[in-house]
Amino acid sequence: MSEPQYHGQGGLWCGGEWVDLEDCDKVWNQCNGCEASDATGTGPVECGDDEYDVIIVGAGCVGACVARELSRYHTKVLWLEKADDVTQGPTKANSGIVHAGYDDKPGSVKSRFCWPGNQMFPQMDKELHFGYLRNGSLVVARGPGDEPMLQELLERGHQNGVKRLRIIGKEELRKMEPHISDDATAALYSPDAGTVTPYEFTIAVAENAVDNGVKLSINTEVVGIDAGDDSFAVHTVEANRKQPQLAARLAGSSVVLAAAFCAANFGAGVPTAAAAAFGAFAAAGALLAATQLLSSKKRTYRSRYVVNAAGLFSDKVANMIGDTSFKIKPRLGEYLLFHKDQGDLARHVLFPCPSKMGKGVLVQPTLWGNLLLGPTARDIHDPETAKATPTEIITKILTACRRLVPAFDAGHIIHSFAGCRAKTDVGDWQIRPSDKAPRFIHAAGVDSPGLAGSPAIAVEVVKLLAAAGLELKDDASFNPVRRPLVVAKNGWKGLTLKHKDPAKHVVCKCEKVTEAEIVDAIHRRLPVDSTQAVRKRTRAGMGHCQGEYCESRVAKIIARETKLAEKNVGRRPWPASSLLPQRWLTDAQKSKLQHLA
Repeated sequence: MSEPQYHGQGGLWCGGEWVDLEDCDKVWNQCNGCEASDATGTGPVECGDDEYDVIIVGAGCVGACVARELSRYHTKVLWLEKADDVTQGPTKANSGIVHAGYDDKPGSVKSRFCWPGNQMFPQMDKELHFGYLRNGSLVVARGPGDEPMLQELLERGHQNGVKRLRIIGKEELRKMEPHISDDATAALYSPDAGTVTPYEFTIAVAENAVDNGVKLSINTEVVGIDAGDDSFAVHTVEANRKQPQLAARLAGSSVVLAAAFCAANFGAGVPTAAAAAFGAFAAAGALLAATQLLSSKKRTYRSRYVVNAAGLFSDKVANMIGDTSFKIKPRLGEYLLFHKDQGDLARHVLFPCPSKMGKGVLVQPTLWGNLLLGPTARDIHDPETAKATPTEIITKILTACRRLVPAFDAGHIIHSFAGCRAKTDVGDWQIRPSDKAPRFIHAAGVDSPGLAGSPAIAVEVVKLLAAAGLELKDDASFNPVRRPLVVAKNGWKGLTLKHKDPAKHVVCKCEKVTEAEIVDAIHRRLPVDSTQAVRKRTRAGMGHCQGEYCESRVAKIIARETKLAEKNVGRRPWPASSLLPQRWLTDAQKSKLQHLA
């Protein structure tokens, strides 16, 4: 097999296929008239503009896809998000796998949408340019005891309509994955599975929705909904965006923050359960205090229809109209990200045989060439979850992944992150009208494989809205194409750390992100006023130094371009990550990670 090809280096992944650098102008950089229109904008809605056809609550991947799907029609849409940017909840912190759908229980809601959604990604990437690597997945059996599960998954996939599945033997598996464990005896191969960067995907979808007329209001929390005979009154609190963006950035992330508090002890010893409890308490307190500081204005909007895509808070939004038909029970997943020099240890998404807790702890290459291990699966409501220490969690991930790929070097871990999946107590996605109000459509409780299913979910939500009475008239001005942001590089050719030309001036050394790319991201439709927002769009700060070199430089560019005072530019709020004590690990800390592995 040829050497791995990484997005942005010598070419790009577009529509699931590799595009060489010399062909990028023909395939990637062509825009087909995709300059942003002047139809709409973002931020607080203008006074007097209070009535809409549809209000969408939540700006993760599902909310974004619903917004884009509705933007195809002459429909007045308001999209509300309580955080300071789109994709700040579960979408931001997941594997980014475009699952094929063979694992889902036949007849479930998940099984209806995963494979159709998977098949939509190549065309969406050709239109939106977020980068889609269709590298396939392998569910790996480690001995005869695992192999019956492969046959079960194969049959399940056939029932779900998944195409091109097959079981491969050890010899073919070894050719496809040279670094696979010697214990691996067979695998279920799905060539249609792929990988995206989940926040880059969602940002691309969101930009296109807004460019096509959807009104997005960030920093806007829904605090109540009154259901009338023919409309809803949606009550909100809008945060003051002139203040530092701490509160909105932390919204929905107290669990992750709790882990960060615990991680501070990683280098000094084993954190205790008491430390974990303190971390959760302190994180929640910080969130509450910051929210009180920033909350500025109450406002009520009216809408004929509401779409509940509020992720971890979708049960709370449902409760606002008296709908208690499901409850979100978050499941925490932690990940370890490795330096790109470890990225070639896996060519496909590698799963162990699944268990009742999910698809297992996996090994995968990322779109950008890193190696990613995880996630764990720990229920927030389980008392044992709070007792686990960072050392124990890291050990669990590394030990599980060694069974798939033994050769990785844990001393090359550069980052950790954690996210919560919006699992429900009813065990399946809620894609349906509410029993309490037929014009209130749930797109809720969407856990894995929600990213893969999100485009198909959006199509279904629009059908449900039409069935509830929403008139859909095609908008001839709809433009499905989004102008690319990422520019492919040929190593350092033509680039330097000091240059007057922004297109040649590299701001982020690790990822070779130029000043021109950062400025482009800042001036698009979605507001960008933090280094984390730039990080999600351009990868400035995503490399092995984790922003030690470039974050202050990025902050200066944001201040210059937005006219913000530099002190008001939001930055990464914590020195640690979910499991690591700091961004740049010492030799002693790296040695400890190697020992844990």
